[in-house]
Amino acid sequence: MAGLMKLACLVLACMIVAGPITSNAALSCGTVSGYVAPCIGYLAQGAPALPRACCSGVTSLNNLARTTPDRQQACRCLVGAANAFPTLNAARAAGLPKACGVNIPYKISKTTNCNRYIC
Repeated sequence: MAGLMKLACLVLACMIVAGPITSNAALSCGTVSGYVAPCIGYLAQGAPALPRACCSGVTSLNNLARTTPDRQQACRCLVGAANAFPTLNAARAAGLPKACGVNIPYKISKTTNCNRYIC
């Protein structure tokens, strides 16, 4: 459990540092990480089931990020978070939107180019 808290703090620190990168976006990485925090166990720690709170957060984040700058920022934050987890299950991360019934035009991965996404 202590390892999880250290990892969560590391991700939060990364999100705070990466947050100001896109000034046109209203979303901060802190906001994005708050919505996807319930997914950590499923994506990086091998939890067997996708938590309902994870899908609620993914759906809420998708509804919140409606403009191109917001969607690009959310993407950048997700890429940053993915890179902060060495144990990230890439297949689960890529399949998360579909598993939650959300349609986004990019794959969540450590290498997604978020600048290519335009609403």
